[in-house]
Amino acid sequence: MMKNNVRAVITLTLITLIAGALLGFVYELTKGPIAIQEEATKQAAYKKVFEKAEAFEPYDGFDAEGSKAVLVQGGFEDEHIEEALIALDASGNKLGYVLTVVTMEGYGGEIDVSMGIDNEGTLNGIEILSISETAGLGMKADTDEFKSKFKDKQVAQFMYTKTGAAKDYEIDALSGATITTNAMVNAVNSGLLYYQSIAGGEAVNE
Repeated sequence: MMKNNVRAVITLTLITLIAGALLGFVYELTKGPIAIQEEATKQAAYKKVFEKAEAFEPYDGFDAEGSKAVLVQGGFEDEHIEEALIALDASGNKLGYVLTVVTMEGYGGEIDVSMGIDNEGTLNGIEILSISETAGLGMKADTDEFKSKFKDKQVAQFMYTKTGAAKDYEIDALSGATITTNAMVNAVNSGLLYYQSIAGGEAVNE
């Protein structure tokens, strides 16, 4: 009986070790292609939110802890800036910034948003890099119809409304997805706040 138990333990141990080794092998095998695909997705998003830019380079002044402090002070405790880039024209002149913002306020969890802001403080547009909201409801945030509501707007902050947007800073809430709408608005607003902190943006709601 004891020998059988020992054999069973050894067998399970071997199976565990082999399975772990195989998982590690598959991870290493797919890690490269996944990273390449993620980078391609990001580059496509950068170009969409800053069509006039010819190149993007890291913003030297970006500091993760410093940016988080700015957001927390502004009331955004569930958002953080993951990446900050400078958008350049063909001559290497700075056109503005591209920010990657992450919010944890989505109904399905994390939402990653790319946003382009020019030197005058105009939000060129937004793209969603990652989202896991409810199909047919929150996932409508990743449609051109919804994302276009933020396009070419020069405001300090957005707010969502359920009674119909009448001003540039108002965003119509997604039907049945107020949580997702709130998350998207907060993600964009936190990005605008960070932009204002590094570029002196002075856009105001009118």
